[in-house]
Formats: sequence, C-alpha cells, structure tokens
Amino acid sequence: MAKVYNLFQKKSNFFSFMSINVTLILINVILFLILSFFPQQFILDNIAISLQNILQLKLWTFITSMFMHGGLFHLFANMFSLLFIGGLVEKLLGRKRYFWFYIISGLFAGLLYILVELFFPSNLPAVGASGALFGLVGMLVLLTPNLPVFVMFIPIPIKMKYAGPGMLVVLWLISSAGNIPIGNTAHLGGLVAGIVYGLYIKNRYKKKTEFIKRHFS
Repeated sequence: MAKVYNLFQKKSNFFSFMSINVTLILINVILFLILSFFPQQFILDNIAISLQNILQLKLWTFITSMFMHGGLFHLFANMFSLLFIGGLVEKLLGRKRYFWFYIISGLFAGLLYILVELFFPSNLPAVGASGALFGLVGMLVLLTPNLPVFVMFIPIPIKMKYAGPGMLVVLWLISSAGNIPIGNTAHLGGLVAGIVYGLYIKNRYKKKTEFIKRHFS
C-alpha cells in the first residue's frame, strides 16, 4: 500500500531498516528518559527554546527543544498522535522527504515562537514535538481534507480539514482560559509550514494528490 500512496517515484535508502516515524518516536522517548535524570535548570538553559537562549546564541535549542517534553502526558499525547499521523505522511512522502519535512516544520514552529516572543514576551521556554506534528497536520489538511480522524477524548471521527485547525483553536482556548503554558504560536508556525508544503505538493503533483484526496474521502 505504501507504493500506492507515495507521491514520489524514487525510493530512499535513508534509515531503510526502520521507518523514520518510528525512529523519531524512539528518539523522543529515549531522550525524555535520559534527560529526566538531569536538573530542570539544565534543560531550561540548554534544551528548551526560549528568547533568552536564542539571544545567547544557543541556536541548537531550535532542534533539541523538538525532542524534549514537559512530562509523561505531554510525551504520550504527542507520540500517540505522531504514531498515526506521521505514519501516513511518511507513506505519502517517503522516508527521506518525510524526515526533512518533519524537521523543517519543527524549525519553522520554533522560529515563529521566537519572533512572537520578541514583540510579546512571555518569558516561557518551549519544548515538544507538537510544532512539527502540526506541520504534518497542515499538509494533510490540504492533501486528505476528508480523511476521518479521531481527536483525543472525542469519540466520533472528524474530517481532517476541520480537526487540524480545530485542535489549534481548542488548545488556544484551553491555554487562555486555564492560564496553561501551551506553545500556541509554535503550533501555528508548524501548521503554516505544513500548509505551504501541501500547496507546493498539490501544484507539483496534481494527478497524484487528486488520487490521494479521492482515496481518503
């Protein structure tokens, strides 16, 4: 089935022994376990992304923050979602393109987070894979808009074109109403990155994307 879904004809040998999506999940879990033995201040100063860290030229935090989570539930929610969403996107794009799309989405999410912090500082650090995850969602909103998906805690399937933006709004409302620190601007950055890439794919591979859209309707 992966051959049917793949938008690109060339195959990649990049990590061919294991899917990239499973590899990303394992990296997230392993790093979470390892870093749980480190002092929290070390993580805030060297792993999480924040305006202070970027101004101090700790640019590696654009990457490291994507692979660290704030707790077990945060890790579980992101990895559970990534297991299903990422698996589909990897089949659509192929291993190598999926890997770089995931990383670039996460980087763009972090970049928007920092840009907003410059003008509306919250002085809060950010960690998590959800920025990159929303990039995957943004692409699927365009390529598989009618794909029914289950959003956590909602027992009925919702079409991807509603579920993707809807989750962004719900998380924004939760963080605002409950004063909970959620990286909403990072989520938005990832979603925008995914939509932009989805537009590129739709224009470049019109017949294949139309087939995929019909297949998942």
